[in-house]
Amino acid sequence: MILGCTSDAGKSLVVTAICRLLANRGIKVAPFKAQNMSNNAAITSDGLEMGRAQYLQAIAAKVKPDAMMNPVLLKPSADTKSQVIINGKVNREISELPWLGRKQFVWPEVQKSLHKLIETYDQVVIEGAGSPAEINLREGDIVNMSVALECQADVYLVSDIDRGGSFAHLLGTWACLSLEEQKLIKGFVLNKFRGDAALLGNAMDWLEEKTGIPTVANLPYYRHQLPEEDSFRLGTTWQRGKINIGIVYYPYASNMDEFDPLIHQDDINLVPITKDMDLSHFDALILPGSKNSGASLEFLTRTGLATTIKSFKASGKLILGICGGLQILGEQLFDPLNLEGGDKQGLGLIALKTTLQSEKSTQQTEINWQGSILKGYEIHHGETVTAKDVELFMGNNLGWQCDNVYTTYLHGVFENKDFYNWFMRQVGGHENGLQWTEHLETELDALAVMFEEHGWL
Repeated sequence: MILGCTSDAGKSLVVTAICRLLANRGIKVAPFKAQNMSNNAAITSDGLEMGRAQYLQAIAAKVKPDAMMNPVLLKPSADTKSQVIINGKVNREISELPWLGRKQFVWPEVQKSLHKLIETYDQVVIEGAGSPAEINLREGDIVNMSVALECQADVYLVSDIDRGGSFAHLLGTWACLSLEEQKLIKGFVLNKFRGDAALLGNAMDWLEEKTGIPTVANLPYYRHQLPEEDSFRLGTTWQRGKINIGIVYYPYASNMDEFDPLIHQDDINLVPITKDMDLSHFDALILPGSKNSGASLEFLTRTGLATTIKSFKASGKLILGICGGLQILGEQLFDPLNLEGGDKQGLGLIALKTTLQSEKSTQQTEINWQGSILKGYEIHHGETVTAKDVELFMGNNLGWQCDNVYTTYLHGVFENKDFYNWFMRQVGGHENGLQWTEHLETELDALAVMFEEHGWL
């Protein structure tokens, strides 16, 4: 089990590395994270939701992604509210319960999934969440030391040394654990190290004297092109000489990892648009998915961005709306069940009307588009209808187009080389797209090589 002293210590990447390393050695391995909080979700082949990080870890392990690898997924939809996904499906009853009141209902599901994986695989690599030293959360814990104790895992504690204070983080986290929990810690891991390792001096010996636990690895600051669990790497402002694409970064924006094929191209600059600003120099505008399209629409109106987007449309440059972005660009968003705060007027840039349904559509999807096969996934409550002056952009009612406004319900379109190249033709860029799934395989193997050199396995 990989635990962290803090959020973003690198737990997900370490688990991913171990999964690929062991899989390359012929070991039947699976990832597990009891509870994840992220609006970056993936859809399994049987139509169930799971955290994007665990989906990637399953691919790293060369096994079929399964919702039991992430039995509890929390998707924030308001400041103090999350949609709770249990075993891949929305559970509205548990979603309404207070945080500490959920454990009695979700812990049995965690136990069931954990032990099923242990029975099925030679090795299970478990990821924790945040830090096990968060004393205020220990009573309701279902993801850190509760899991470690349940299966008597060998626990490795990771600290982000690039932030500074690593040895204090490691010692302090260890000290916050009970004696029974401390006995499970087998090693400390320094992550994201830059510079001369000799500068660490005897600090690791000092730490072992205090705790009895060795520092087993010093992992370098490793640059990669793998999806992040819940963060998003963007540029900061318009750059001369590049294709500049604005992405409207409203609250509850979701599935942002699907833009990695754009982010990692040297000739593209993807910039977050969070306030009213001059977009005249930008080449295209993207409205991403949203866990709460109603709240995102309110944000656009409040900030003046709604007017800015309409002005951009008048310039004739391409606008692409994906899933929630599709709904926001339309004329009306009906919410009869009050899932997202009631009915809203959309931006009205394309004649679409969406009604939010009780049941969520979740499935992997493959369509024939302009002579190419596009692969992606759907994850939406909305059911959309169109007016006569709207053209079909993608079959199976997956997307529509009017003038320079294009929309789709298909997540992951940029991971398809042919769609990426089509988009670049529209904005005057280079048709240098990659088949992203193949690119990720190369990245995963390189990550495993790094870990084999610097890790402890």
